[in-house]
Amino acid sequence: MESLVLEVQRVTESSVEIPADEDFRRWVEAALPRNSEPVELVVRLVDEAESRQLNRDYRGKDGPTNVLSFPFEAPPQVPLPLLGDLVICVQVVVREATEQGKEPRAHWAHMVIHGVLHLLGYDHQEGAQAQRMESEEREILRGLDFSDPYDDEA
Repeated sequence: MESLVLEVQRVTESSVEIPADEDFRRWVEAALPRNSEPVELVVRLVDEAESRQLNRDYRGKDGPTNVLSFPFEAPPQVPLPLLGDLVICVQVVVREATEQGKEPRAHWAHMVIHGVLHLLGYDHQEGAQAQRMESEEREILRGLDFSDPYDDEA
């Protein structure tokens, strides 16, 4: 997708292997609607301290989390293609993959797709919304040859 401008910010001090920028691009593109307008997006890879602070400041939850989505809404008179920012906590994603017995790349892909869907307006606070979002995540991940991330939650 030539209409995607993606910036991957690696501000983590973690020494774990993080997917390549091309992986992040592929996963973001897979989550965007077909034939979408030009889009700009930032994926910021952070450590637990920054994730915790942002989670506390913006969601009132005192602890790091896997992915935070910050949608951008430009004023009507300012046409900007910025979709928003994803902030992904490296340590939380790696820990969750291990604890849940998931292949790390699959979990990274899931977190990116989950975050992009939030930027596109999806939510999972209520049952019907959650089902719609999870269904979309499953379909996108299946298209990328990843297994169902919710399979063990049945």
